[in-house]
Amino acid sequence: MTFRYYFYFFLITLICSSCSKNNIEKSTIKEVNLESQMIEAYKEGIKELEAGDVIYAAKKFNEAEILFPQSEYAPKSALMAAYSYYTQNYYGDAMAELARFLRVYPNHKDIVYAEYLLGLCYYEQILDEKKDLQSILNAKKTFNNLIYKYPDSEFARDAMFKINLIDEILAAKEMYVGRYYVDRKKWISAINRFRVVVDDYETTIYVEEAIHRLVEIYYIIGIESEAKKYANLLGYNYQSSEWYEKSFSLFNKKYKRNTIKDIKKENNSILDRFKSLLS
Repeated sequence: MTFRYYFYFFLITLICSSCSKNNIEKSTIKEVNLESQMIEAYKEGIKELEAGDVIYAAKKFNEAEILFPQSEYAPKSALMAAYSYYTQNYYGDAMAELARFLRVYPNHKDIVYAEYLLGLCYYEQILDEKKDLQSILNAKKTFNNLIYKYPDSEFARDAMFKINLIDEILAAKEMYVGRYYVDRKKWISAINRFRVVVDDYETTIYVEEAIHRLVEIYYIIGIESEAKKYANLLGYNYQSSEWYEKSFSLFNKKYKRNTIKDIKKENNSILDRFKSLLS
């Protein structure tokens, strides 16, 4: 009885061990098979991308990600799907893929590239300063976020360059609206627009004209003290510009270049120099 009991116990243990081994082997075979299919799908995606069929390429990259989501190829496939759409200006699809990548793979080593590509998608949809500002503002926000989080990355410098270009567009928008208000003699609205350029976009090419417009408006509405302050600001920083000449011609040559006060500054910012003049 005892022998028979031990025999059955040994037999059951052997069967269970065999089943467990078979399950492990089947699982391993299945995983290897999935990985092989994933790599094949990824390679096909690359092939179609190079051939120019970006829609099919993106689908193959999505397929590769789904086949083996725990593989290191999965986030790479997701990023390549976004890039495929981007290459042919399918910005909406590209941004959707990038948003998903940032949500699903927040700690991936290529996260900075994903954020940069998202910024490019917004940036390349910018038409001009008279159109909807949403793409401009989204691009600036995305690039600023990238610079803040990854200041030493290879993408930060280009992001900064693009932000400078965006600021030129935003300043141009303010100038366009400001001139519109001047034509209609809506002086306060015009002043507010030109002040935005002086205060927020001081490094753009529009700041000289914006200061001149403020001189002009204040002179027209009879606030000569404010006109003089802005004229001095313009003369101190831009004595060789055409806007300097236009501003000082308003005062019938009363103010000569050699009589402009030497204004002391704490730093080189136009905004700080402006504040010192108004203090």
